[in-house]
Amino acid sequence: MNNDIQTIVYSQDDINQRLNQLANTITEKYRDQFPVIVSVMTGAMVFATDMIKRMNFKLNVDYVDVSSYENGDQSTGQVKLVQDLSHSIKGRPVIIMEDIIDTGYTLQYLTNLLADRGAKSIEICALLDKPARRQVNVEADYVGFTVPDEFIVGYGLDYDGLYRNLPFVGILKRSVYEN
Repeated sequence: MNNDIQTIVYSQDDINQRLNQLANTITEKYRDQFPVIVSVMTGAMVFATDMIKRMNFKLNVDYVDVSSYENGDQSTGQVKLVQDLSHSIKGRPVIIMEDIIDTGYTLQYLTNLLADRGAKSIEICALLDKPARRQVNVEADYVGFTVPDEFIVGYGLDYDGLYRNLPFVGILKRSVYEN
C-alpha cells in the first residue's frame, strides 16, 4: 500500500497536533450547547472518531452516508442520501464532520437538508480543504489543512475503497488510478 503513495502531505504527528487545536477551539465554543456531531461516512469516520475523543463536552454522535461519485474519482454533482440520521436535530446545534471539501456539492446538500430539518445552527469541520476543485460556494468553519489539487488518500480518504487505513494523508500515484 505504501508503495502506491507518491508523497506524504501530512504525517500522523501533523494530524494529531492539528486535531488537538481544532478540538480545543470547538470545545470552547460548544462547552454548554450539547450539539449533534454528524459524521459524513465513510471517509470522515477516522477523523470524526479522533475528533470526538478530544472534545470535552456533552454531545450526540450521528452519521449520514451520501454520495456524489459514480466511478470513484469524479463527482457527478448529484448528491444522493444513502443513509439518513437516526437522531432528530430540530433545535440543536449541528457540527458536520467531513473528510475533505472538494467540489462542495455534498456539503451544500447536507447544510440545506439539516437547515430544512430545523437545526439551531450548522457548522462544518473538515480535515482537508481542496479549494482548487470547488464548484459551489461552501466554506468550512474549521479546517485542518489545505491540500493541493491531487488525488489524496489516507486517514479515512480512499480510492476504490482502499487506503483509508493509512495513518497519514498522502498523494496517490497517478499510475494507480489512471489505469
